[in-house]
Amino acid sequence: MIEGLKETSFEFKGQTNFYRGKVRDVYHFDKKLVIVATDRISAFDVILPRAIPYKGQILNQIAAKALKATTDIVPNWLELNPDPNVSIGVKCDALPVEMVIRGYVVGHAWREYRDGKRSICGVPMPDGMKENDRLPEPILTPTTKATEGHDEDISREEIIKQGLVDEKIYEKLEDYTRKLFQRGTEMAYQQGLILADTKYEFGIFGDEIYLIDEIHTPDSSRYFYADGFDDRQLKGESQKQLSKEFVRQWLISGGFQGLDGQSIPEMTDDVIESISARYIELFQNFTGEKFEKGDYSNIKERIFENITKLL
Repeated sequence: MIEGLKETSFEFKGQTNFYRGKVRDVYHFDKKLVIVATDRISAFDVILPRAIPYKGQILNQIAAKALKATTDIVPNWLELNPDPNVSIGVKCDALPVEMVIRGYVVGHAWREYRDGKRSICGVPMPDGMKENDRLPEPILTPTTKATEGHDEDISREEIIKQGLVDEKIYEKLEDYTRKLFQRGTEMAYQQGLILADTKYEFGIFGDEIYLIDEIHTPDSSRYFYADGFDDRQLKGESQKQLSKEFVRQWLISGGFQGLDGQSIPEMTDDVIESISARYIELFQNFTGEKFEKGDYSNIKERIFENITKLL
């Protein structure tokens, strides 16, 4: 089977720095960033040992489509996509919080709720809810942005008290987050999907707030199929999801949640192929377009040449 793109280690003329994140390889220039979306996959803030073919391309192309569809709400960092796995844009000073917004009790929110908590980040949740129930209205549950290890839930009050973000700027982040979530919800609905929750990251460029990183991808968001959702909830059945949650559930079933002493289950070829197929499914359902697989025969050379042409 095809091996996924696990990492790149290019050296470009004018390059000033390099950073390898959980999924992306980031090449710094004076005023620009070149970001290569690799096929690495992470869950519970741990990078899994094998890469997923086409995942990077899928994330990159979904993010590009979503970013272009939200420029009327807030400016964003993206300028060019010279390769299926590459984005080039302006270098912003990242703000140290992630703006998580939840429309449904799912994933981390459900695990907290199931364990008896009735508020997240200081935001109350009503009693009597079941997994995947819709919240009365979307709630903001920001996290700190950790350079290593786990991001941590944090309240609006603590963000401002600790001086992580100026209060006036934070108010704008909240406003942008709600508007972006509404746009994402509308885009998903047009494709028969429900955007359950997602996260946004922001930075400062000049004197303006910019939307950075990816948005509305299966790595940053959870989607349900709208068809049959209400019926499944009434019957107490599991919801059909299009998100990375199925990877988390596979890991949980194998006894792994990123805690000390736990081992990642074996990622067999069958597991890799099934995860890749689910990512392709999400791309096609989210965009309404057929996925065109990129050429993996010389993928690193292809990426390097396509970047170099623009530098």
